[in-house]
Amino acid sequence: MTATETATTTPLLELRGVSKSFGAVQALSGVDFDIHAGEVVGLVGDNGAGKSTLVKVMSGIHLPDAGHYLFEGRERKVSGPNDPYAFGVATVYQDLALCDNLDVVANLFIGREEISRGPAALIRELDEPEMEKQAGELLRTFSINIPSLRAEVGTMSGGQRQSIAIARSLVGDARVVLLDEPTAALGVAQTAQVLALVRRLREQGLGVVVISHNLADVFEVCDRIYVMRLGRKAGVYQAADSTPEEIVGAITGGRGTVRTQAAAAAAQAGDDGEEATR
Repeated sequence: MTATETATTTPLLELRGVSKSFGAVQALSGVDFDIHAGEVVGLVGDNGAGKSTLVKVMSGIHLPDAGHYLFEGRERKVSGPNDPYAFGVATVYQDLALCDNLDVVANLFIGREEISRGPAALIRELDEPEMEKQAGELLRTFSINIPSLRAEVGTMSGGQRQSIAIARSLVGDARVVLLDEPTAALGVAQTAQVLALVRRLREQGLGVVVISHNLADVFEVCDRIYVMRLGRKAGVYQAADSTPEEIVGAITGGRGTVRTQAAAAAAQAGDDGEEATR
């Protein structure tokens, strides 16, 4: 997504002026955030910067003390995790919350099982064929390769498990997917597998938020990088126009080494003016 497209389209998910405190600790202070369809946004910051609190506000686990929650341009009332999920916001936490002793189909539909009725309309049972059909279609749509739909998840690699957890978040009508440290415990090959899946989510028009400490992964897949520091927004950067050094400077507050987007634009305008007078 280009900067022009971002500026002229309505965000899928938008937070305005969100604040949240826990006792005397101010975790978030007037934070704004937005993500558009077909966009990957990296959410970065040091430990304690407020990333986890912000994501939990997006997912409905934490209710903000102040601010506004908008989805598809409309302000929404959020009273718990079920509300964002109903809007189309799905979260994949770092622990994945998979059941290792269950197969892929069971993990994808756990808590959202398809039910069939018996001939007398009184007997209810799991519709295994329908769930297997939907699971196969979902995995094919996002090119997720696994040994078998009926293989136990506990036998699979870290990359496959992460992919299954992401796929589970898409059962239903997810429009925005929040990924908490999706590559933290993965090797090189498994990381590449998960990042490829993130790209496919973007290609399918989803908005993806990637919370990560790994700037190499962030720069590889993200369109914009949202930096948090001490519970506030430290800056938002176009990944293609930024550098890891600039992002680290924003994270740590090293202002002497950081050029903000506004400063970079002003410098470029000055250079252009000099060229025009020569």
